[in-house]
Amino acid sequence: MTTAASPDAVRGVRAAVLILSGASFLSGAALRICDGLIPRLARDFSLTTGAAGRVVIVFSIAYSVMQLVFGPLGDRFGKVRLIAAALFGCAALSFAAAAAPGFDALLAARVGWGMAAAGVIPLAMAWIGDAVPYEERQATLARLLTGTLSGMMAGQLAGGFFGEGAAGWRGAFATLGSGYTALFALLLVRLRTMTAAAHVATERRHILRQWQLVLGSPWSRKVLAAALVEGIFLLGPLAYMPSLLQQRFGVSLSAASAMIALYAGGGLVYAICARRIVTTWGERRMVLAGGWIMGLGELLWLVSPVPWTVAPVALAIGFGTYLYHNTLQTNATQMAPSARGTAVALFAFCLFFGQALGVSLAGFAFDHLGRVPMLLGPALALPLAGWAFSVALRTRAGRAAG
Repeated sequence: MTTAASPDAVRGVRAAVLILSGASFLSGAALRICDGLIPRLARDFSLTTGAAGRVVIVFSIAYSVMQLVFGPLGDRFGKVRLIAAALFGCAALSFAAAAAPGFDALLAARVGWGMAAAGVIPLAMAWIGDAVPYEERQATLARLLTGTLSGMMAGQLAGGFFGEGAAGWRGAFATLGSGYTALFALLLVRLRTMTAAAHVATERRHILRQWQLVLGSPWSRKVLAAALVEGIFLLGPLAYMPSLLQQRFGVSLSAASAMIALYAGGGLVYAICARRIVTTWGERRMVLAGGWIMGLGELLWLVSPVPWTVAPVALAIGFGTYLYHNTLQTNATQMAPSARGTAVALFAFCLFFGQALGVSLAGFAFDHLGRVPMLLGPALALPLAGWAFSVALRTRAGRAAG
């Protein structure tokens, strides 16, 4: 699709993106499904709620760290092959989790599952970067994003459903395993055509050389820094919003979580409108508007005296987030075209590392300083981040034109 692609080639890439969106749906569900299963796990294994929460923590840590491994491996051995291997690993380890005889075995399966899942979304983004021209890439990535966000929402709902049902956590993990198996089979059928659709040649470099290729570029460092800021100032405080709403307004934790879940709904609204927004606004206006929407939303959360405003503000913040985030990840696919898997993996790592740092900082603020610094910091930093990246895009475009 980098030149005048035939209709068959276009349809082939669209079919491949649909499969990758399905894989992203399952990865998003795997990230969130244990949220609603924790009480059931605590009861079944006679654990405290905090101890049962380790099924979430170990998955997240394994998922984050393995980003740095899968990216270079995808560049070296082929992104589609690695995605297929990751789906096979996810299928096997989700079934292993479903059959776990004890909690320690379940934790071990979740570690392996998180490691395998790390190879799906970043390499899918990188493959789209190889197969889709830049002017169409943001809208295509938005379709992948739709799968991820839908999976996260479905995972949260399914966790509660299975947690209260007879099938329990074993049924939840087995259901995901069946989905992974089906998508693995579909991907195998299209393995050859998807590999041929990616027009960037695979180069066999040492892993450190691939990292150096990405990190040696000043533009790459700006994109990665913008992702780090997003993780710190947006994703970090977001984790404490349900607790803050419960503490401030006395709403139930389930109601607070449901209101904040509309954040993902805002992302879906963006994904539906992405092609038109990219065409009419352009990247510079998108990141500038996204930063302001996120910042004003955080400010409204800080000053609003009533709880009913939280849900629509969450929807708006989600929309603003993906104006900003999808522009960043589109640029991440272009940071180092010959090492695209490594580049996108480093982007994902910066986002997740920023989230971990942001959760720590927001947790300290929540416990010791109150809601004002927890929300005022993002309200100031996010518009500034959007403005700074908009200026960087304008400067880069000017240099390219000159």
